[in-house]
Amino acid sequence: MFRIAFLEPKIPPNTGNAIRMVAATGSELHLIGPLGFDLSDAKLRRAGLDYHDLASVVVHPDLPAAWSAWEAAASGGRARVYAFTTRATTWFTEVGYQPGDVLLFGTEPVGLPAAVLADPRISAEVRIPMLAGRRSLNLSNAAAVAAYEAWRQHGFAGA
Repeated sequence: MFRIAFLEPKIPPNTGNAIRMVAATGSELHLIGPLGFDLSDAKLRRAGLDYHDLASVVVHPDLPAAWSAWEAAASGGRARVYAFTTRATTWFTEVGYQPGDVLLFGTEPVGLPAAVLADPRISAEVRIPMLAGRRSLNLSNAAAVAAYEAWRQHGFAGA
């Protein structure tokens, strides 16, 4: 289905919530290190409840390793990677998502770094609309909004 990727996540309950979400949608969660917590963290386990065994979670030691894995899995060797950022001008709903696409999110405190956004392997920068004056959505909420839009575009296949 779709790949939800968190670059250097810091808050265990956000990742636990995302584990539940990918289990519910059939997506994959890609965690890109360094992680700000241990995967055995009690807060992560509690937020994920009993969904850990139902979720597909892939851990990459760093972003270059994630790029390599995504490109190896992509047809033609080029992964479609959508960078979610509050600085984008394109709404995330304007993208026609395809199975295998990567929906990339940055760390909770600061989002994606400028160097990542400038990487030529980024297919597009997209944003989730919010009212003016709001900084950002919670990471796991933003990932859920994005994953469900991509899944909706495919008729909630498998639901």
